[in-house]
Amino acid sequence: MKIVSWNVNGYRSITGQNPSKRYDKVTKENKFFEYIVREQPDIIAIQETKANLEQINEELRTPEDYFAYYNSAKIKKGYSGVAVFTKKEPEEVRYGFGQSRFDDEGRIIEIVFDDFTLLNIYFPKGYADHERLDYKLEFYNYLFDYLNKNKDRNFIISGDYNTARKEIDLARPKQNTGTSGFMPIECAKLDKLIEMGFIDTFRMFIKDGGHYTWWSQRGRARENNVGWRIDYHFISESMKNKVINSFHQPEQTGSDHCPIVLELK
Repeated sequence: MKIVSWNVNGYRSITGQNPSKRYDKVTKENKFFEYIVREQPDIIAIQETKANLEQINEELRTPEDYFAYYNSAKIKKGYSGVAVFTKKEPEEVRYGFGQSRFDDEGRIIEIVFDDFTLLNIYFPKGYADHERLDYKLEFYNYLFDYLNKNKDRNFIISGDYNTARKEIDLARPKQNTGTSGFMPIECAKLDKLIEMGFIDTFRMFIKDGGHYTWWSQRGRARENNVGWRIDYHFISESMKNKVINSFHQPEQTGSDHCPIVLELK
């Protein structure tokens, strides 16, 4: 089984509904469907769709041979949003955790199968202001409470966590110690997830630095590999023996993030 997570930074752009620009080149390629046809993931979870369903052209809403599930922001259009496309129809689909303060931003889809549950999550950014940083930390805490209440389930928690955990997870740690996304209080939330028994699958295979999933669109950061690793597949300890591989695809363009892949037995 191949599970992909990808912050697409705008579903209408990555599918070619709206033009996308990279440096001076403007295109209307459907890089998202091209990727799916080539890679054939069993499940692809995306974040930052920036669109309500009615804003997406009908022929672009569902890739061929997939079931599609969207959770868009209720507070404003063109903001946040997640979606999951899966070849196998799930037993159940849930949108959010039942807490409107978090659910109204369209950040969570829970896909329930017989033997595991996939949480596709677009974690909030913290920014510099205390209000959004507090919101981000509370969002993490609410997730932890949910996981603790469901310890008997096998979880895969995929998405854009908007936090780099260790110095090796970003190219310039010293310059970013006080930047949201690498503040000690944020890094501690990922430490807490590991203390709870969850596993960062990428680190099962790759121990060194220089591997990132997001690059600023300024200053040719991607070409120079000046990035951050902020996208993850975390799994329950009970699923560890099912993991075959976990890796990034930095060569795939279309977003300021790259896809991350989890392969399971």
